[in-house]
Amino acid sequence: MTNHISVQTEDYLDTFNSINFEKIVDHPNILIAAKFWETERYNAAKICYRLMRSIDDLIDDHKSLYSTISVDQKDAFEDSVKKWLTNILSTTSLSADQQELIDEIKKFHIPYWPLEAFARSMIYDIHHDGFPTLDSFLDYASGASIAPASIFVHLCGISKENGQYSPPAFDVKKAATPCAIFSYLVHIIRDFQKDHLNNLNYFPDDIIKNNGLDRNKLLHMAKGNPLSMGFRNLIKELYQVADYYRQETIEMKQEIKPFLDHKSQLSLEIIYDLYLMVFDRIDVENGTFTTEELNPTPTEIKDRVLKVINGFCPVN
Repeated sequence: MTNHISVQTEDYLDTFNSINFEKIVDHPNILIAAKFWETERYNAAKICYRLMRSIDDLIDDHKSLYSTISVDQKDAFEDSVKKWLTNILSTTSLSADQQELIDEIKKFHIPYWPLEAFARSMIYDIHHDGFPTLDSFLDYASGASIAPASIFVHLCGISKENGQYSPPAFDVKKAATPCAIFSYLVHIIRDFQKDHLNNLNYFPDDIIKNNGLDRNKLLHMAKGNPLSMGFRNLIKELYQVADYYRQETIEMKQEIKPFLDHKSQLSLEIIYDLYLMVFDRIDVENGTFTTEELNPTPTEIKDRVLKVINGFCPVN
């Protein structure tokens, strides 16, 4: 058993050494974690992530440049998202990228519902500027974050026999939900400064208002003005919700690990630990909440992944 684990660790280290952490842009944790799968499964994750990210960036980039989306532009953006989804579901009029995605969906039995959930959240993004309540934010996250997370968990859970893949033996949406929401809450706290400087706000309006804040005050603090106690209380509320889902994630990881091969168990630990790394940097009382403070450097990310590998102990 010891020799077997040693051989596996050497294999993981070979993969680790193949990753150029300096060239990773915006810390796509999904792709770092998926790199430890076999090549064809990693490519499936990369293709799915790339297509969803391209649509998300298209909308966010427009808001960053122009602050708002005009009525005519909203209709055009919504039509584009609906056409993208319809083409994939009907497998007609596909672009090369969409055909590539369909091929991966068929090969790995990826369900369509994550793509549908993602499209709903993108359409929400087109027609709304933020979220009136925490509940509306969590509903949005069920598409914007749970969609890519569910595809990741699905690919973690598939099994291969006689050259053919079979779907996971557990409820993927249930398994992906806590980690997705945990990571998304960590994501919006981490990117507070960057988002607000780019006309983007993901903090729920009810929590903003209840803490004596507004969008203008948040923007001034993102620009470097002193952080108010109301801001720290806002972050504290979001941090507490994130911590709840963090604990749910730990329980869910233990529940599904027996259904995963060892590489998938490792990739699950890596993606969780990379978000935990950011979560642990959140200092509600004394933090500055700048991009530099909350974003780990490539070296720090590399060291964290190596630490997970060295401490990895698979089950079953």
